[in-house]
Amino acid sequence: MATTLDQGLAPRLCIEEVRIAGHSQPIMLRSYRPAPDGTVLPIVLYFHGGGFTHGTLDDAEIAAATIARDTQAWVISVDYSLAPAFPFPAAPEDAYRAAQWAVANARAQRADPHRIGVAGHDAGGNLATCLAAIARDRGDIEISAQALLAPLLDPSMTRLADERKVTGSDMGMCECARSYRAYLPNASQRLHPYAAPLESRRLAGLPPALIASAEHDLLHIEAEKYAGELIAAGVPTEVTRHCKASHKGLATHPGALADVVTFFRKRLALVRPSGARGNKNLND
Repeated sequence: MATTLDQGLAPRLCIEEVRIAGHSQPIMLRSYRPAPDGTVLPIVLYFHGGGFTHGTLDDAEIAAATIARDTQAWVISVDYSLAPAFPFPAAPEDAYRAAQWAVANARAQRADPHRIGVAGHDAGGNLATCLAAIARDRGDIEISAQALLAPLLDPSMTRLADERKVTGSDMGMCECARSYRAYLPNASQRLHPYAAPLESRRLAGLPPALIASAEHDLLHIEAEKYAGELIAAGVPTEVTRHCKASHKGLATHPGALADVVTFFRKRLALVRPSGARGNKNLND
């Protein structure tokens, strides 16, 4: 059952929470919806950071509310299951169930189930692109765009920048290693395409991507490497590196979030047939 929350951060948004069945346990979703004006909204699923082991819906508040308000989209922030209590594949399967719920409830929210974006920071970036792959492979959900902020993509940790050359980093190798050990306790899982996107040889057919990296982040190399792999696979991809930004700070970085909004407004725009006028009718 949905419960209306304090609007503090985003007074022009209707913010509600709903609990749904997840892969291993019930999970909470937080919905951000602009005030209705007759427009049919695109949908964006957002996944918070925290290295697969921590993080909350509150950590995603700024990003989710900004995307909802400035893109004019129905944003669903997903409180996915965390390791080590719930290791892989609980989190990506929770993400998939959240996407299924969004599609099933789109009409009631005046949203378009055929215009879905996914976004996330840190571990949430991993889940966003893995959800895009799952949706492509299972074929029942159409995802049109993915935006990844300082994503965790490489459990092998072989593409990290040199710690001696990256100043001001707030994400160390040891912290990263602990996160992957908790999330992927079996070594074989660290090559699974739904856990290690950078190892996947099946990137073709993924939706257009925006990848944002941070100057002061050991992981900027793997993020930019993934962008190159997507481009090589024929996926339209934009990549930006934000100067003076850190790994954890990228989740609320104004420039990065502005890029995400611009990207989603472009990729999730309603395409009308030639000569059509007015808004799409949900009853058509």
